[in-house]
Amino acid sequence: MPLPLPLRSTLWALALLAAALPAHSQVLPPEVDAALARAKVPRDAVTLLVVDAQNPGAVPRLAHRTGAPMNPASVMKLVTTYAALDLLGPAYVWNTPVYTEGAVSNGVLNGNLYIKGQGDPKLVLERLWLLLRRVQGLGIKTIAGDIVLDRSAFNLPEVDPALFDGEPLRPYNATPEALLLNFKSVVMTFTPDRAANLAQVQYDPPLAGVALPATVPLSPGVGDCGDYRATLKADFADPLRIRFLGSYPAGCGEKVWPVAYIDPKTYAQRAVLGLWESLGGKLQGSVRLGTVPPVLAAGKPAFVSTSVPLTEVVRDVNKFSNNVMAQQLFLTLGRAAYAPQPAVGTEPAELPVSTLPASRAVLQRWWRERMGNEEAPLVDNGSGLSRQERITAQALGRMLQIAYLSPVMPELMSSLPISGVDGTLRRVKGTASAHLKTGSLSNVVARAGYVLAASGKRYVVVAVINHANANEARAAVDALVEWAGRDQ
Repeated sequence: MPLPLPLRSTLWALALLAAALPAHSQVLPPEVDAALARAKVPRDAVTLLVVDAQNPGAVPRLAHRTGAPMNPASVMKLVTTYAALDLLGPAYVWNTPVYTEGAVSNGVLNGNLYIKGQGDPKLVLERLWLLLRRVQGLGIKTIAGDIVLDRSAFNLPEVDPALFDGEPLRPYNATPEALLLNFKSVVMTFTPDRAANLAQVQYDPPLAGVALPATVPLSPGVGDCGDYRATLKADFADPLRIRFLGSYPAGCGEKVWPVAYIDPKTYAQRAVLGLWESLGGKLQGSVRLGTVPPVLAAGKPAFVSTSVPLTEVVRDVNKFSNNVMAQQLFLTLGRAAYAPQPAVGTEPAELPVSTLPASRAVLQRWWRERMGNEEAPLVDNGSGLSRQERITAQALGRMLQIAYLSPVMPELMSSLPISGVDGTLRRVKGTASAHLKTGSLSNVVARAGYVLAASGKRYVVVAVINHANANEARAAVDALVEWAGRDQ
């Protein structure tokens, strides 16, 4: 959804004019400077920008080291989500076609069932359940062949989920793939039963071939819940068995614990089979990886499962900083952005296989078209879960100014966490009215977005700290947001 050419030309001219303005250090607001000093974070580890959101040619209220490339952590999701809204449109959806091979007779599919992933970022448990129910709606109760999962739409290197931070069981470390199911996670729900002195455990989805204990003993006492996860002494090391060597505190009430499955390469197969069997379905073959045969792919699928619209995906990505959804979105850009539009009355052509280099190239092209000569960011996977990604506050600020004047501004802004209200800013205290994306890694704290000042003027605010004490300097970012909101 490109901007009109005259408006783009005007924005580029203003951007070039503003780029000529000094981007060196200014005197920092005293409360920001004091918070940095308390955290022992030097000024040269920080970049700060406060500038009018509606005027790309405006002199910034504050510009400190805005030309320095910084690791923005999850703030990089702003680039990915704005590019997606701009290139694909807020109503864009992902289709997951399902094909049947062979005839259906007396409830039996005499052949294989194929599920072709095309990058849907939110094919979660509920939607997988509906997909399999639709299979049964075709009159299929038993599949005589195999269920074949086609992940060929993305071509990605194999990545160890423990590689980034040594936490393979954290769902945020799930890696992308064309048929991403439920973020490769199992959700465990613990419900105490005091009469039986145990807690019931429910697993969603059920994983075929994995021993899942239905109960765990209760710990005595009715006090504070404490660290129930530590008390459970869970053991997830064996892909074929989840164990609890401890107990569940009786005072906890019901708790929900999502965990990434220890063997992500087999997760999809186990989840599909487990859910199919829980629906009463039978499978005479196996669930395996493969591709849809060309003769089937050339025809119409039995049905298509359609995702939620891009607007909802962008909201989840930004409000809750969902890394794997952001990476799915980034890879979709490499596949669908700039794809030729089919002629009226014709079927759309098969989209190309997406790779990380292809997505990076698309983002670079988009950046040149929208931001002109503003220095492009260094993008790795588009989620910010990376040590390589870099962007300057000046470039990010300019992008946010252009986004504010774009047709998709309402969708982008509404996707951002609101200070003190929701998402990753729900617990942040303050008086400023702000929509801001947060970013956090070890040695990185960042925040960027829009602040509505007391005067009614809206400002772009960018703050990035790259330092070993970054986490201790969050108060400095809070102080900057409050300062911007006072419109001084």
